[in-house]
This record gives sequence, structure tokens and C-alpha cells, in this order.
Amino acid sequence: MKKLILAFVLLTICFAPAVFAQVGAANIESSELYYVNVTIEKIYAYRLGYIVSYRTSGFMTHLAYIPNTWFAGLDSKAEIVHLNPGREWPSMTVYYLRGEFHHVRLRLRERSHNTWGLVRPGVNMDEYFLGVEDLRLNF
Repeated sequence: MKKLILAFVLLTICFAPAVFAQVGAANIESSELYYVNVTIEKIYAYRLGYIVSYRTSGFMTHLAYIPNTWFAGLDSKAEIVHLNPGREWPSMTVYYLRGEFHHVRLRLRERSHNTWGLVRPGVNMDEYFLGVEDLRLNF
């Protein structure tokens, strides 16, 4: 009887970490927050926000419009992270919660970096910023 109890205790000690690791892994895999990261080709500062030209895995370029209003407040939809000088290339990370847009993070270099561009004077881009509520990346 003692051998049976000892064997049970040893088996429990050996397999308990594996069982708890699988339970923990299941919780991580079912996270409701996920992100998509894309490389920024060009970013243009406009009076109503930022126009971001980004490249997808199919080497296609697309535009995203991020209004200035998204950067305001404690529960803002957008933030800018200023990169230190070095080799890291500017990028845009879009976060989704339960499949819906949550927020966007722009990792940008200084304004003298070649990813910054200028909107030509006289070009009206206002219509692209009106009523923008979320950000869906094109692939």
C-alpha cells in the first residue's frame, strides 16, 4: 500500500507542471487582443492628422488616415513612439480587441528622416479624415 501511495505522489509531482503549463498556454492562445505590424514607407503630417503609406506582405502600398483627435485624452486611440537614432525602421502597429479596432501605435524617427514627406500646398485631404472611427489595414 505504501508503494502505491508513493507511486501516486511521484506521478502527481512529475505530471502536475505539464498540466498547469497547458492550462496557462490555453489562456495565452485565447487572448482577445492581437496586433498587426506594418512597415511605414512614408508618413505625411497634415493639418487634420497623419497620412501613413505602409507596405504589406504582398509588396503593395496602402494609405491609412489617422486623425489628430485620436492622440488626445487618457483613452486615446493613437500614440507616437519616438525612435532613437539607429537602425530601427519606422512602423505602425494596429491593435484589435475582439476583432474590432482598439488603438494604433506609430514608431517614428525624427522629421529629417527620409520616411517623412510633405503634402503639396493646395492639396485638400480633409475628406479622408472626416468621420474616421477605426483603422482597417488592407492586405
